[in-house]
Parts: sequence; C-alpha cells; structure tokens
Amino acid sequence: MQLFARMYDTVLAWARHRHAPRYLTLMSAAESVVFPIPPDVMLAPMSLAQPKSWWRYALLCTLGSVAGGLLGYLIGHFALDLVWPGIVRMGWQPAFENIQALFLAHGLLFVFIAGFTPIPYKVFTIASGSLGVGLLPFVAGSLLGRGARFFLVAGLMAWGGPKFEPMLKRYIEWLGWLMVGLVVVGLVWLEMRG
Repeated sequence: MQLFARMYDTVLAWARHRHAPRYLTLMSAAESVVFPIPPDVMLAPMSLAQPKSWWRYALLCTLGSVAGGLLGYLIGHFALDLVWPGIVRMGWQPAFENIQALFLAHGLLFVFIAGFTPIPYKVFTIASGSLGVGLLPFVAGSLLGRGARFFLVAGLMAWGGPKFEPMLKRYIEWLGWLMVGLVVVGLVWLEMRG
C-alpha cells in the first residue's frame, strides 16, 4: 500500500496550483488553532516545486501561523471555559496542563521553542492566552520560533531540491510511517506522564 507516496504526489500537485500560496497561508493559520496537519507538508513540496519562491512561502506560512496563533491566544484568554470540553474530548488536557506548568517555569523562551518544534502549536497558543502571557512577548516568540522553523524547512527544500526530491520520493513511505510512529510514541508518553 503506497499511502504516503500517493499523498506526496497529491500535495506536490497542489503546490504547483496558482492558489497554492493562499491555501498554504490558510492552512498555517488553521493549524495554529484547530487543524491537525502541520503546514510543513505543503510548504516543503511548494519550496521544492518553485525553489525561487521559497522565502515568500516561508514568510506566508509564518505570518499565517502567527495570525492563527493570535486567534488561539484570544480563545485561551477570553473563552477557555467554552473550548475546554473540546480540549478534553480531543485528549489534549494532559498536554495542555503540562504546557501550562512549563510556561510558568520558562516564560518567553518556551513560546519560541513551542513555535519551532513539531509539537501541536495550537496547544501552546491557547495555553499562552489562558495564562496571561504578555501579547508582545507571545507575538515575538511566535514570529521567531515559527519563522525559524518555516524558513529552515523551505530553505533546505529549495537548496537541495533537485538532489533531495529523488531521495525523498524513494523513502517517503518509510518516512511517513516513521512520523506516524513518532506521533503514537509521543501520545503514549504524554498519556503515561499524565
């Protein structure tokens, strides 16, 4: 079964679509609040397909993500009680509570790290708002963390594009299942800690 190879070919075709930059920006914003798929899955093939525009795609991804992050921050600040049942239902409560404790211990540095890592950013945005993290430090940390991540991904794909594409295509199934495995291990680890 070639699940990830088929998905890769589909996303690569979307990456060449004339509205792809809009879709990338919207996907980045949605991922910072509710959407489960990180925008890297579209950013990487777009940068691979059009390497001269990699910086533009990384910028759109960063700005969309921070705009969505602001919405998550506002939800956490003004409406946490309303969204809490959804957080519990989706199984994010233990992660949310762990993140709250880390925020209190490490502050702005944690916002930057949260923006850079592949851990679901939406949990960090809502937690920032609920804890009253300053809006300016939140935006600064988000811009730096998300920007560093997306510019790194897009830049590497544009730089190594023609050299990386055959290798990526060859190992996409293995990499896809490895990522699924890492997510499962991460969820089990969070469950065992909670």
